[in-house]
Amino acid sequence: MDSAELLEQLADIHLPQAVSFWPPAPGWWLLALLVLALLGWLVARLLQARRKRRICAFALQELDGVYNAFAADLSGDGEQAGKARLMFLNQMNAVLRRVALWHFPQHNVASLSGRAWVDFIREKGESSLMTDEIANALAEGRFQARCDVDVEQLHKFGERWIVNLYMNRSGAQSPGNLRA
Repeated sequence: MDSAELLEQLADIHLPQAVSFWPPAPGWWLLALLVLALLGWLVARLLQARRKRRICAFALQELDGVYNAFAADLSGDGEQAGKARLMFLNQMNAVLRRVALWHFPQHNVASLSGRAWVDFIREKGESSLMTDEIANALAEGRFQARCDVDVEQLHKFGERWIVNLYMNRSGAQSPGNLRA
């Protein structure tokens, strides 16, 4: 047999069938599941952050409402101003307590008073603005007949504590960015 006869016996080259897009390989299925899980986790985190921002903004609105009511009541003599400060202190303390009850439901926040309440505030949030005057006012203010605490400092302390509690531990978010 010569080489020409051998070449005639060979069959033509058969091309393979085209690769179809469906069904994908198992690796693509795993990648798709991973991407979906990641997107679900990301959406959940974004919704949780949005909810925290809204609750924080609401708490700051309440605090501002208490401060605005104090500013409206601040007309009159020294006795009236002292009572207005005392009213502001008690209402602000109530806002802080509601925030603490929402944020720390597992703790026995509702029963805390006096120094235990101040220690809780110092332990759970950013309290660099808490002076001895503010600490004494928060601990014992509601039992006094009048109050001489610096309302501006107390209001700033309350804002920072609330923002720190809800947004982050470093205090990078400013209260002005959260108000709607």
